[in-house]
Amino acid sequence: MTRDTASSIDPDEVAKFEAMAADWWDPKGKFKPLHMLNPCRLDYIASQIATEFGRDLRNEAPFKGLRLLDIGCGGGLLSEPMARLGADVVGADAAERNIPVARVHAEQCGLDIDYRHTTAEALADADERFDVVLNMEVIEHVAEPQAFLQTCHSLLKPGGLMVASTLNRTPKSFALGIIGAEWVMRWLPKGTHDWHKFITPDELFGMIEKTGLDPVDRKGMVFNPITWRWSLSSNDLSVNYVTTSLRPN
Repeated sequence: MTRDTASSIDPDEVAKFEAMAADWWDPKGKFKPLHMLNPCRLDYIASQIATEFGRDLRNEAPFKGLRLLDIGCGGGLLSEPMARLGADVVGADAAERNIPVARVHAEQCGLDIDYRHTTAEALADADERFDVVLNMEVIEHVAEPQAFLQTCHSLLKPGGLMVASTLNRTPKSFALGIIGAEWVMRWLPKGTHDWHKFITPDELFGMIEKTGLDPVDRKGMVFNPITWRWSLSSNDLSVNYVTTSLRPN
């Protein structure tokens, strides 16, 4: 039986990001927070993939032979560096206007990335399977987080790895992620995030375990307003955090 291919899609959330599509590659535009966060995210993702698959990041194209899905790829801020590292990348986004933006930028950079206007459910129903699934800053925008994570499980090959990041539901995340980023700094349009949809690390680990994946790591991503840089933290998961999970062989 084919699952409802739109089950994880919240049309209002898709519309928000479609309205911002042209700004993806402007480091001073609406996606400035992601541009600032990207080096921290990439360090974590690359190290987790390298560890799990025994790859040496000092080599040229260390991820060659790995098939990777970037769910909610947006303009390709993660897809492009993964392709540069040698991965065979599929970038998927439910916001149709994001895909041409991503395709044009990848072509300008000489990168071969398979960008698709599609959903995780549609990919799973087509029996697509991946060594790595990147699920970054997506789950707080979907309609049914548990169903979405179950789909991510089905998209992974046995022995595959999922990296997922989101925002914790704390008073601090409301102060920084919504009041600070949307209301004061105006890095994002008001209403980009709904604090009530934020998920605590324990809640996310519980949902991941329920799918049959094995959560093996979690780290906080912490912004330093003095150095104006992000860094990983083993202790502070109070706002942004990232997790790694494995599908057993």
